[in-house]
Amino acid sequence: MINSLVLKTIRKKNPNFSFDKKVNSGVLIELAIKKIIQRVRGLRVLFSGTIPKKLFIGKNVQLSYASNIRFGAWVQLEDYVKVSALCKEHLTFGNNVKIGAYSQVIASTSFNNIGEYIRIGDNVGIGEFAYLGGGGGLEIGDDCIIGQYLSCHPENHNYNDPKELIRLQGVTRKGIKVGENCWIGSKVTILDGVTVGANCVIAAGAVVTKDMPANAVIGGVPAKVLKMRSV
Repeated sequence: MINSLVLKTIRKKNPNFSFDKKVNSGVLIELAIKKIIQRVRGLRVLFSGTIPKKLFIGKNVQLSYASNIRFGAWVQLEDYVKVSALCKEHLTFGNNVKIGAYSQVIASTSFNNIGEYIRIGDNVGIGEFAYLGGGGGLEIGDDCIIGQYLSCHPENHNYNDPKELIRLQGVTRKGIKVGENCWIGSKVTILDGVTVGANCVIAAGAVVTKDMPANAVIGGVPAKVLKMRSV
């Protein structure tokens, strides 16, 4: 009974889902209780004037400037996630987005030069401990799967004048764009000005400092194209 009820609910967002045969009723009951609690927490964004669409929020999640956040349906923010929407445009989560525990989605922290935007597409899963900045704008396309500790920094500090403090030389911002259907491994860093084409695979630990073509397998520090996927 509990199996069919939970399965029916999950299939509303993922029609092809099925449980592993080793998942027992006790696990399913715990899962159901957890999701009910997260759903109740999700209703709190109503107080910001935002109407959530099946939003699930873990414990100790922080939402700053929530009126500037746009949520798709079935968004999950796991425990201790921090979201700050201090940006010129909206911070947007598409449908069926999951942000792993302890991650930070921070459009900007500076009130004298606020960020551009963060846009996360549909069906995107991001692992734990990610840091997503939005200074120059960050866009992650639909259907991307992303490991733990992703780090995106769409902003650079200027440092050309050796006589001036670096912190007083300002920043440059170009933005970051990740195409749809990418698989990004654990501990990948993507720097400002980078566009990653669609259908790419980025190996764990890579530091991406320049544009990458679609359908590429990418790895290294700094990252380079290791091979092309057959299409």
